Amino acid sequence: MTDARSGAEAGVRKKRARYFAAWLGLPVLLMLAAFFLLVHSGYDKTLPSYAAVKADYVPSEAWLLDRHGAVLSEKRVDFHVRRLPWVGLDDLSPALTRILVASEDQRFFEHAGVDWEALAASAWQNLWHLRDGLHPRGASTITMQLAAFLEPDLMPRGKRRTFAQKWDQMRAALQMEKNWNKRQILEAYLNLASFRGEIVGIGAASRALFGKAPDSLDRAESMLLVALLKGPTAGPGTIAKRACVISVVTDEKGDPDCGDLRALAYASLSAPSNYFIREPDIALHLAVKLLRKPGSRVRTTLDANLQRFAIRSLHEHLLDLADQDVKDSAIIVIDNASGDVLAYVGSSGELTDAPDVDAVQALRQAGSTLKPFLYGMALDRKLLTAASILDDSPLRLSTPTGLYIPQDYDRDFKGPVSVRTALASSLNVPAVRTLVLVGVDRFVQELRNAGLDSLTEDGNYYGFGLALGGADVRLAQLTNAYRALANGGVWTPASFVPGAGTGTKRRILSRQAAYIIASILSDRSARATTFGLDNPLATRVWAAVKTGTSKDMRDNWCIGFTRRYTVGVWAGNANGAPMWDVSGVSGAGPVWQDIVEYLHRNHPSLPPLPPHGVVERHISYTPAVEASRQEWFIKGTQERQIRLAAYARHSREIIPRIIYPADGTIFAIDPDIPQARQRIRFAARSSDKVAWFVDGEPAGNGMTSLWAPAPGHHALLLTDASGDKLDSLDFEVRGGVGADKH
Repeated sequence: MTDARSGAEAGVRKKRARYFAAWLGLPVLLMLAAFFLLVHSGYDKTLPSYAAVKADYVPSEAWLLDRHGAVLSEKRVDFHVRRLPWVGLDDLSPALTRILVASEDQRFFEHAGVDWEALAASAWQNLWHLRDGLHPRGASTITMQLAAFLEPDLMPRGKRRTFAQKWDQMRAALQMEKNWNKRQILEAYLNLASFRGEIVGIGAASRALFGKAPDSLDRAESMLLVALLKGPTAGPGTIAKRACVISVVTDEKGDPDCGDLRALAYASLSAPSNYFIREPDIALHLAVKLLRKPGSRVRTTLDANLQRFAIRSLHEHLLDLADQDVKDSAIIVIDNASGDVLAYVGSSGELTDAPDVDAVQALRQAGSTLKPFLYGMALDRKLLTAASILDDSPLRLSTPTGLYIPQDYDRDFKGPVSVRTALASSLNVPAVRTLVLVGVDRFVQELRNAGLDSLTEDGNYYGFGLALGGADVRLAQLTNAYRALANGGVWTPASFVPGAGTGTKRRILSRQAAYIIASILSDRSARATTFGLDNPLATRVWAAVKTGTSKDMRDNWCIGFTRRYTVGVWAGNANGAPMWDVSGVSGAGPVWQDIVEYLHRNHPSLPPLPPHGVVERHISYTPAVEASRQEWFIKGTQERQIRLAAYARHSREIIPRIIYPADGTIFAIDPDIPQARQRIRFAARSSDKVAWFVDGEPAGNGMTSLWAPAPGHHALLLTDASGDKLDSLDFEVRGGVGADKH
């Protein structure tokens, strides 16, 4: 077997003999050099300073930082080159710098930019065409090579530099040595040198080839990297031979036949680069959204510790649900006061088949998560109170596409229930009845006002199913809409970047309605009808929360808020596949609970203070369909006793009712009849004086009234003389251009 190391040593001895012979012509060369130096007093271009070169250095990566400056994510932005941040000389392995100087430029610390001895030897060697591959890289010093990195005109034209380029390179090196110190030259050289393919700089090279930082490079790794500088495109075998020669030239003691170097060269250069073993990326989806400029460090509002906790909780609970076909989840946490997004987890990472899908922004069916806004709207319009009774019984509604028959989640109708119970226990039929009362078009507009801009169609498109979440929404927008409830009904945008959440502000609900909705969503007793008292929605601190499960269990949600934070969690499958027996409580709920408990581990969350304009009253029901209790009302709607129609019927009282039109009636304006002569007749049955209201506006008094039709969905309300609600329904007018109401 050939002894590679012995052959390399013999070559070095021959080389040294030729260097000695080269000294014979040195006086002549020095005379010529002196002559040229007199003619060319200096390089005619100004090279940049060390500070300027370092300032202009741009990594190919960009970094996402948390609110405290900790790295959340690293993303490649420039795909033309691969560079990592500038590496200081003190952060380099001593073995690397020692081997580089000994191999590339032995007198680096003695010469002033040009190694005249090496130049003389090279000139003599070129004269006699003695080329055996063992000599240093011509007579180019590290300084000369760095000058070529900085000045494109000094780069070779074709395979070799011209004589003029070589001379200019020498002059540039002499100029550089006057302005740069040796440490700066060595540091810049290692950061700007190309190592292999797209890899530029020692930081990228050490991580790409060896998966380690440059301060950890050992002797063998350092020799391979220096060997790459002599020809970055060479194969592993050639690089190994070069490294073996370097080990001889630099007197680095190693294995005699360079077998270890060969094995390392093939292992590191034959396989695909293990580009950059580093800390796990914990904010991938936000990095994709925000990182655009190479070298940038974008500070976000996120908190790295909360982000890691959210990811860990998500993974733990998804593993518990693995047998129920749940692979994906997403989380967003928003600070109520500032709108800062504190956590943003777009997917379950390695647990999902679609890790690149950002489920925080993806459109998913809303389930029951829209109900708080529906009931809030009814409270604001004084169509309902938290104590109002809704009928949870079978319902059939005529629609243009046929009958709509909503069902409750557990398929068990509860009969007469209060608004508090209906919302807290997420009963479906009462929600649909409330939507009929409010009007679909008005509810769509309310949701858009709350930031849900994915609702782009009109009310006819969504129909009554909108009460049960028959629309696609984004977790980020839905969670921020809940934040508006936490902030007394005022919506402002959320932000991922510090200071960007200010500006737009709009009210989506009155402070009074928002407070009552929060009271309902935090009521464990009212929630017990469907969920029981022991469930993941029960936290040790005050919190208002709502769950949701979409059709066929393809999505489930848990969104809620404390005094300081709003937390939104979605669980499901990115590909839309259904889950098996998973609801918002069992799927997203445990993750939500974990995060709320973590956020308030060191400080409490107390119930909000009641705003001006709400009053508390003790109420009772006749018959006692629900227990008497303290209830909150918007001022002017309060009552102490609620009597059900069934009880009145047994007492032979006349039950106030709207006789005409029927609930869900559709009227069409006749284009052949003058619009001023068209009217819709309202008729009621009552033993007392009554008043009519359409969409909250007066529409007449007495048992009958005529109303000028206006196109759209409308809510008809019948009240007694004191303004208390007696009956209500929903109807629609189609065609025409409308007319003023009277």
